[in-house]
Amino acid sequence: MKLLKIKDNSHRRKDEFLNIGKLTAKLADKTLEQLESEGVFVFPDFLKDAEDITRDQMIIQSINDTYRSGNVMGFLGLGDERLIIESRFCGDKEDYFFQYLLNKVIDFPNLLNLESDTNQDNRLFNFLMFLFPYYLKNAMRKGLFKKYLRYRYNDGNVKGTIDIAKHIEKNTPFTGNIAYNQREFSYDNSLIELARHTIEFIKSKSYGKQILTKVKDEVKLVIDATPRYKLYDRKCIIDENKKYPVRHAYFREYLALQRLCLLILQRQKHQIGIGSKQIYGILFDGAWLWEEYINILIQDSFYHPMNKMGKGAQRLFNRNRGLIYPDFISRDDENRVIADAKYKPIGNIGNQDYLQVLAYMFRFDAKIGYYLYPEAEGSDDSVLWMNKGSTYESNVTQRDDICVIKHGLKIPVDAFDYDEFKTRMSDCEQEFISGFSMINVGYN
Repeated sequence: MKLLKIKDNSHRRKDEFLNIGKLTAKLADKTLEQLESEGVFVFPDFLKDAEDITRDQMIIQSINDTYRSGNVMGFLGLGDERLIIESRFCGDKEDYFFQYLLNKVIDFPNLLNLESDTNQDNRLFNFLMFLFPYYLKNAMRKGLFKKYLRYRYNDGNVKGTIDIAKHIEKNTPFTGNIAYNQREFSYDNSLIELARHTIEFIKSKSYGKQILTKVKDEVKLVIDATPRYKLYDRKCIIDENKKYPVRHAYFREYLALQRLCLLILQRQKHQIGIGSKQIYGILFDGAWLWEEYINILIQDSFYHPMNKMGKGAQRLFNRNRGLIYPDFISRDDENRVIADAKYKPIGNIGNQDYLQVLAYMFRFDAKIGYYLYPEAEGSDDSVLWMNKGSTYESNVTQRDDICVIKHGLKIPVDAFDYDEFKTRMSDCEQEFISGFSMINVGYN
């Protein structure tokens, strides 16, 4: 197997990719949305609805004689070629930071404890299974999925349409029964059956119980709703779900669950990458993970509009014009603060970022804006005060009432193991939260 490991938000020489040339040719200058359409599983599944650049970001972008990676982490493969994109905070051992984000944001099981297999294909496959509880819970917040099904009966309680051909075939000579068809609104449909088959497959794994332990109620609902479940029906259930994907917009979460279940059950049958010319893999949007992680840390003090889910939209203008989604708006309406989560190095936070946050600050009468970013070194806040005046009039001076602040959260990169990483991260989080204060800039 030909394997290359790179880090997010980094530059690598093109000649380092020669070993995985076929895979690179498929990836280079392709967006997340394009790769998703080609079969790569992308998390989260909000790409088409994103108002920001998420769907347009490239996995590896060609820049002269280098490839630049973006805010994406994950695994990709084609034939015998593999590419692993780690977080830029990954040390010499496992990618503890990536694991930590997954655990915090989506209650992802501890991958490092659950499986020690170094085979990257198995690792990828397990990632898919570990995501199942998140997608199941997300979908079932809409309630258990129901659809109309057509059932055939042959008895004396006629409630539907008489099937004349079947009636003649089954009830000649007439014995009192009538063959008829009836449409019923049922929970026991092909989609819920697909979820049931996925549950049973995961339960067959040594760590299956641990994966499903946090969705016990949802699992029970699925099992109770599928009395017709039979193991030997799996292929038919898979085929039916491939033929009839969920189309109603209200049930988009069930479409995501359906797609994940199909990947799990099909990959179980067909070993990943063997004899396939199609690119495959799983990619995680690091910017989304970082933003949701920051929300966990500061949610008591900040509102969190979510553009990718269409929740908490704000408007710039009257007449319902100018849709905007600031990452964070402080709950203190007397001393409003705007904060923007940035999963990129401090040096890459520049002009467009400034303009966006300043627009939000102007809209909400905020005097302070924050950029919240991860860093490995640990440094003091960078405070940028707004200017006033014009160079044409030679009267540019610093204002003392409006500023933006770059506030970093230190990420440990040399932890001995995951337990040590978690302990040190907890300390860094406390320092981050305590330093994230309006007092630092004398704002009253």
